[in-house]
Amino acid sequence: MDTTVYERFDGAQVTDEMLVGATRLFSENYGVWGDHVGGGPGRYPKAGSRVRLSKERLRADYLFDGVLCTYVRVMVNGHLAGNAFACRWMSDGKTVCWVTQLVVHREYRQRGLALGLLYQLRQDGDDIYGLMSSHAAACLAAIKAFGSPMKPVDLNFIREHAGSIMAVSPVAYVKDARLRGSLFDQGNASGLVSSVDSGFFVDHQEPLQALAWVQEAMDWPFGELHDGHEFVILIESRRRARSTSQSPKSASKDSP
Repeated sequence: MDTTVYERFDGAQVTDEMLVGATRLFSENYGVWGDHVGGGPGRYPKAGSRVRLSKERLRADYLFDGVLCTYVRVMVNGHLAGNAFACRWMSDGKTVCWVTQLVVHREYRQRGLALGLLYQLRQDGDDIYGLMSSHAAACLAAIKAFGSPMKPVDLNFIREHAGSIMAVSPVAYVKDARLRGSLFDQGNASGLVSSVDSGFFVDHQEPLQALAWVQEAMDWPFGELHDGHEFVILIESRRRARSTSQSPKSASKDSP
């Protein structure tokens, strides 16, 4: 039986060794650049090449000084199988927990590890959870981890609060993303509903395949996926009597 161990760390506890592993995980498993990445030789990545992230940029972009950041990882039989980063900030008196990265190694997917990582990010005091992602599976995992099984995602809540929450984000790519879709512009007939133009032209072949599968299985509320765009979701926290994880480490023998 596999031994699965989830570990949680505050930003200040994250070592360079951890970041080296996280960088390798991201660079080898996140995705490849799409055809519209653009630019000239030597200035921009080549379409089809892997999206890569250096250790230095990972610390600079995901573990901010003076901001409450969290890193969680899952080890399967001693191997790094997935990880997630999150950042917290205040918006209109509410604590927002925004998932800034979620990556699972391709050999460990469809085991519930993404859901387990998101569970580890939850903590008492969080009022709102947010995520930008091109992958429908990541969105569904967030809805399951942070939302209520008896309550669908509130699109009106996203419409009313996404702009103000993102405008005060310390995360540059969140703050700079532009809301797109009929949820924010009733005249938008592009097929987008709850999306952002992030200018992140990762190849969408795999995300589109996942989206097609999800759309066949359920009434997908967030619309279509366009190049350079991601879905955006906000979820009001369900209150719990106890926090899921307040200690740095928790272990389980089975996948969630």
